[in-house]
Amino acid sequence: MAMKLTRAVAGAAVLSLCVLLAGCDGSVLLDTTPSNSSSGVEKAAANNIGLRGFELIDAIKAKLGDAVSCADIVVLAGRDAAAILSRGRITYALKTGRRDGVVSSAAAADATLPQSTFEVSQLKGNFAKKNFTTEELVVLSGAHAVGVSHLSSFKDRLNAATATPIDPSYAAALARDVEALKGQQNTTDPTERFNIRDMDAGFRNASGFDATGVNTTAVGVLDNSFYHATLQNMVLLKSDWVLRTDGEASGSLSDFRDDAAKWEAEFAAAMVKLSNLPAEGTRFEIRKSCRSTN
Repeated sequence: MAMKLTRAVAGAAVLSLCVLLAGCDGSVLLDTTPSNSSSGVEKAAANNIGLRGFELIDAIKAKLGDAVSCADIVVLAGRDAAAILSRGRITYALKTGRRDGVVSSAAAADATLPQSTFEVSQLKGNFAKKNFTTEELVVLSGAHAVGVSHLSSFKDRLNAATATPIDPSYAAALARDVEALKGQQNTTDPTERFNIRDMDAGFRNASGFDATGVNTTAVGVLDNSFYHATLQNMVLLKSDWVLRTDGEASGSLSDFRDDAAKWEAEFAAAMVKLSNLPAEGTRFEIRKSCRSTN
């Protein structure tokens, strides 16, 4: 199934740059630093595989110049992406004035960012370190209503020896689609759409997806459809499925499935909190290029 979601994927890519727990200093944008080569910076971290949207940030920076930091550009672009992808249902205000960091470390990112293979206790602990609650973890996981994931991030779900509970019909349809994508994308690690809503009717029917309450024509829209899929065991990542194994998290999954407005409001609030995470370090600047320090 060829990807035809160019605009939606671009918006999701920018949003994903914001849904990180590493602080807002634009460190993920750096290609190199005085102390790290391209293989050692944050964007090269294993936990950041598949991050996109850098060219769009570059284009915005080129228009705005030195007056605006790269860190501010990222969070403001993420805010606008959330509004566009949700068709105006998720909006929030942000203050500006962030400055850009000069440190970017793949090792630090891998130690800080959640992994797709995490258990729920690890996810909760990871978010708690940044003062995010379990409910906020579930809220932000809803961003997986849009975007794509590399096969390497969910192949464990398709392996009988390592698979966590996944709907068998969905898994079979997914395995077939992944094999087709390998040829279409000419890679052994293709990207697949996060959301079963965004698959064609044949895929959804083969999976037995219950689309009650889901607008299946809203392809690429940021809405609460993630929760419908998760509660049917039809999600790519183990780290999404394990939310069902925790009583508090599972309750929030049901709440957000049943109340889209509640999720939209809480997602906006969580994004404000995420966008205001303090940057780490002591030296900051406003970069001339988002890809390199001054």
